[in-house]
Amino acid sequence: MASGVPATLREIIRFRDLVTALVVRELKMRYRGSVLGFVWSFLNPLLLMLVYALVFSFFSRHQIENYTVFVLTGLLPWLWFSLGLSHSVGSIVSGGPLIKKIVFPVEILPLVAVLSNLANYLLSLPILLLFYLVGGVTLTAWALFLPVLVVVQFVFMTGLCLILASINVYLKDVEQVLGNVLTLTFFLTPILYPASLIPDRFRVLLYVNPLAPLFEAYRNILFEGRAPAWEGLAGLGLLSLVVLAAGFFTLNRLRDAFAEEV
Repeated sequence: MASGVPATLREIIRFRDLVTALVVRELKMRYRGSVLGFVWSFLNPLLLMLVYALVFSFFSRHQIENYTVFVLTGLLPWLWFSLGLSHSVGSIVSGGPLIKKIVFPVEILPLVAVLSNLANYLLSLPILLLFYLVGGVTLTAWALFLPVLVVVQFVFMTGLCLILASINVYLKDVEQVLGNVLTLTFFLTPILYPASLIPDRFRVLLYVNPLAPLFEAYRNILFEGRAPAWEGLAGLGLLSLVVLAAGFFTLNRLRDAFAEEV
């Protein structure tokens, strides 16, 4: 297969029909055998948000108006992030039969996990909008900046997923460790609380957490209706490109023995 980031991207684009088919298959398999089928794509995030709304309405510890909406604004992209990584880390191993049968860019397999969970995130946005309306939160023109944040998160996630899925072929412990790392990262990322609540002596945790400026930006443009912190977001954008390049590099270095290992 082609090597180098530009060549690999061209290969993925050439196999876009396969990517689409695999994403659709992934979504269908999640609800296979259920009576409602794809309707669960809307019901699941709705029920999840209702549960969180109930919980946070009783147990909110912070003096934040519309705390439930505040949390949901960051929680939804976090679910995309955590589920995307969790589903992608074993994607090359589970895709072994496909790898042995046909020649295609293996990068597609982790990408499918990212895209299928992106679809779930996008489907949950109208439900989030409903919570905004009920909570009296007004969107501003800054909400139009949302696609930029989605692209930044997509690039960052894709790079991470390529790295993790490639290494997991040889070190199956990666899949086990990831769950614990995601749990720790969740509490270190300002999702349940605003970054302003972090004491000064612990502020370094924000600076070393690349997700912090991203989730603050989601909250800035949607919940608060103002511009994000451009410096932190620009830094994450550059880091995302580096991580993506590192992902392609890692997979290209390890891919030769994939068919044997899986």
